[in-house]
Amino acid sequence: MKTSPVALVTGGAGGIGAAIACRLAKIKYDVAVLDVTAADATVSAARATGQRAIGIVGNVARSDDRASALARVEEEFGRIDCLVNNAGVAPLDRADILEATEESYDRVMNINLKGPYFLTQAVAKWMIRLHRDRPDDWRCIINVSSISAYTASPSRGEYCISKAGVSMATKLWAARLAEFGIGVYEMRPGIIATDMTAGVKDKYDKLIGEGLTPIRRWGQPEDVAEAVAACARGDLRLSTGEVIDVDGGFHLRIL
Repeated sequence: MKTSPVALVTGGAGGIGAAIACRLAKIKYDVAVLDVTAADATVSAARATGQRAIGIVGNVARSDDRASALARVEEEFGRIDCLVNNAGVAPLDRADILEATEESYDRVMNINLKGPYFLTQAVAKWMIRLHRDRPDDWRCIINVSSISAYTASPSRGEYCISKAGVSMATKLWAARLAEFGIGVYEMRPGIIATDMTAGVKDKYDKLIGEGLTPIRRWGQPEDVAEAVAACARGDLRLSTGEVIDVDGGFHLRIL
């Protein structure tokens, strides 16, 4: 009997991660969701598609939690075909870079960059082993970065630096894993309606209305999820290291 491919989605309790997990379930992936809080709603929605889904409570910044999460995925499913590094945080306080603290910097970098980097390392080694036995199966790693990878916001410098690092990590893993048929992609969301952006809604309502983005609407988590699904299906098999801008055209830099 053919088994479903398996995806691990980090930061999947809500927002973009939840939309990604549910969309992957709709394209017949079994799904594991790793988050610092219980992802019961996401798991229930994924199961409603008829696919298997589990929630794992853990912090991607902690090596023991990463190892435990992968052990659980192996125990439950016995394979991994797609990793979505979505977990990420903004600074607790938007502080000018002249005033930002080491504590804030370390927290953001550990969760947004260091944790996903070493989770990818562990998953890549597992995928390479799986590739030896089933070389024709499609496997991919998808990093969720941000327009902040190249857009300077001096009131949240640590976030921008972390996302720029995610962008380079995508290129590094793409170069290293291509020989094993593992695609690596970067999703670069723009202004997406989530809890992270709720506090600046009025600001961005105005900017979008004035033409900040050629497509004059807020992005939704489902917009990012659709792009992730295309990669997970293997629609872009001759591409790797690609940046997929899900930003309403913000990256066009129109004069």
